[in-house]
Amino acid sequence: MPKITYIEHNGSEHVLDVKNGLSVMEGAVKNNIPGIDADCGGACACATCHVYVDAAWADKVGAKSAMEESMLDFAENVEATSRLSCQIKVTDALDGLIVRMPESQH
Repeated sequence: MPKITYIEHNGSEHVLDVKNGLSVMEGAVKNNIPGIDADCGGACACATCHVYVDAAWADKVGAKSAMEESMLDFAENVEATSRLSCQIKVTDALDGLIVRMPESQH
């Protein structure tokens, strides 16, 4: 299983094994990681699973859909590496992925 590192705004790190096929958001929610609320349950209908993808991984997580871009308009402090974690599917290629939560989600 791929290992994903979730880093809270305060610097607390959580390294998890996440099953292939789940989203990065589902991995966080199933393990009670603070900072990823996922109010819409992964339907790309809110921005409460906003994360910053580590720059080294930005090209590996795939492109944002138009719907995701639209939802990110509702997120605070959006950056170039901002993504909705519900839209990143876990595969073996993402083993070692690092995501950070914004300060607004603590």
